[in-house]
Amino acid sequence: MDPFDDTYFMKRALVEAELAFQKGEIPVGAVVVIDQKIIARAHNLTEALHDVTAHAEMQAITAAANYLGGKYLKGCTLYVTLEPCQMCAGALYWSQLERVVFGASDTHRGYEVMGTKLHPKTSVVKGVLQKEAEVLLNKFFIQRRNLN
Repeated sequence: MDPFDDTYFMKRALVEAELAFQKGEIPVGAVVVIDQKIIARAHNLTEALHDVTAHAEMQAITAAANYLGGKYLKGCTLYVTLEPCQMCAGALYWSQLERVVFGASDTHRGYEVMGTKLHPKTSVVKGVLQKEAEVLLNKFFIQRRNLN
């Protein structure tokens, strides 16, 4: 069994989600991998940057493109703890990632329920460490409700 499998990299995305949680951000984390190497790490920064587009995926796409020196992420896999929204799915479409692997589904705002398409050459794997991602998200929203 390959030690650097989808679970391994999703655990790295969960570390990013935990950083977001600690900062009071919705706890979504992402990493971009090429050739079994993490080339970008990111988490939600919408509150810190006062920017609705500062989702983990958007931050990770930018960091990976900077690392590779080009706008296309061919051969890359994005690991993200929550199903991308339609905005992020659009950016993922244009970046031409090879794979997207996500943890928890977003039944309200996820790209699938919104009818958004990824690039036709992008494969998708769903539900990797789904429970761990859901626990962190639920913890965040319970905490947020109790503060209000």
